[in-house]
Amino acid sequence: MNVAAARHTAIPLRRERPKLWRRLLVHPSGLTGAVLVVLVVSSGLLAPMITHYQPNIIDMDHALQAPSFSHPFGTDAFGRDVVTRVMYGARFSLQVGVVSRLIALVIGTALGLLAGYYGGKTDRWIMRLADVTLAYPGLLLLIAVMAAVGPSKLALFIAIGVVGWAGVARLVRAQVLTVKEREFILAIRSIGASDPIVIVRHILPNVLTPIIVIFSMGLGASIMAESSLSFLGLGAQPPTASWGSMIASGIDYLRVAPWLSLAPGIVVTLTVLGFNLLGDALRDLSDPKLGRPTKR
Repeated sequence: MNVAAARHTAIPLRRERPKLWRRLLVHPSGLTGAVLVVLVVSSGLLAPMITHYQPNIIDMDHALQAPSFSHPFGTDAFGRDVVTRVMYGARFSLQVGVVSRLIALVIGTALGLLAGYYGGKTDRWIMRLADVTLAYPGLLLLIAVMAAVGPSKLALFIAIGVVGWAGVARLVRAQVLTVKEREFILAIRSIGASDPIVIVRHILPNVLTPIIVIFSMGLGASIMAESSLSFLGLGAQPPTASWGSMIASGIDYLRVAPWLSLAPGIVVTLTVLGFNLLGDALRDLSDPKLGRPTKR
């Protein structure tokens, strides 16, 4: 088999991805997840156009107002509109979730490719490191890291990203072990292609689908991690609007103003649900057996 034939063999795998995205909105879970994600993302991006309130302006004359037409989710103890802070909080939580997940994806994909392609000692060392990372409860490890370096947005990016790389590496390694034994990879290696060329140009494109799936499914976990750290005071710092810090600040007012914690709590739940449904749909559609409708 020559190089042209090897490349021709790889093409069908790459052509599956557009078909996967076209089928996504037909999938019930995919459609529901996409709608929830679009609503949350658009509300955060378009917050200045949707609301005329400012998220950090204190107005004690309107403190702890009940939900009304002017303030659908009421106001907090400082007179700030809760809906406005929830929308601006979406910016912070989604930014941390996406960036930290990208960091985990880059680290995990790189190490997974190396472990699966080279095997031997490289594989053993990387997988043992992944096992050690997965052995610790994720939230406890995040709390330890944030307590050591101090709360900041950059620290959130790095901490959540570094903690989440192990699962990505194990998935990518499993995919590489399968792909590297295919005929077109063996043909490309037989003509003297260097390892970086084989890994980047021929193996990586054929393991992108599971990487996209795990990225989508991991976004919900990253957002939950950020909300948990902000709830504990190790994430977003006042007056920055964050869903976790909003829930924490509303605990003291649960009996008189339950909307302070209820509103951001509902939004967190819907956001994580949306990303999980989207990830489940991508997983189903990427597997022909799971994605095929059942005949009755």
